[in-house]
Amino acid sequence: MNTDHADPAELAAIRDAFEGTGGPAPALGWDAVRAFEAEHGVVLPEPYRTFVAEIADGSASGPPHYGLLPLGRLPDDWDGDAEDRDLSRPFPLTGAWLWEEDEDAPDRIDDGSEDGESDEDERVERVYNDGSIVLGTDGCAMNWHLVVSGPRRGHVWLTSDVGAVPFGAESGHTAGGPGFAGWVRHWAAGGHRPLG
Repeated sequence: MNTDHADPAELAAIRDAFEGTGGPAPALGWDAVRAFEAEHGVVLPEPYRTFVAEIADGSASGPPHYGLLPLGRLPDDWDGDAEDRDLSRPFPLTGAWLWEEDEDAPDRIDDGSEDGESDEDERVERVYNDGSIVLGTDGCAMNWHLVVSGPRRGHVWLTSDVGAVPFGAESGHTAGGPGFAGWVRHWAAGGHRPLG
């Protein structure tokens, strides 16, 4: 997965996946993408960056189930303030975390704090708000994120009210690739059921 350079074959596969779905929104263009990046202090990972600049800025017909959100938008049922989101602060997880089953903050959280410096609620908020854009929702607080900052930059994650899991073969949850292109290919192949 190359997050710095768009692979023409990946872009063609992504374009094909959205072609004929009846819902892609017009592309933003490079000026708007660069303005978003400057405002948030990030560079979007490829191939998503080129996708929103040249192909489409969202789609009414998935992925995910309720459609791909335009860049920077949040689902209608988002529980929180958009102002709390900090895309430039690194996404804090390196591995799955089911906080409903884990009383202690796992080793997989890289939040830069010493033990005891932040409580679990703050760490959960960081998972929702730091270092990712929201791609869309499958409903019931299951939101897909694309990591834009930190060691998992370019990876897609699913968050819910009970935890967060990475998408992709390396996580063991699916055979798809961990990034935006793998996630779209998985959806286009009919694998559009939520992970769990």
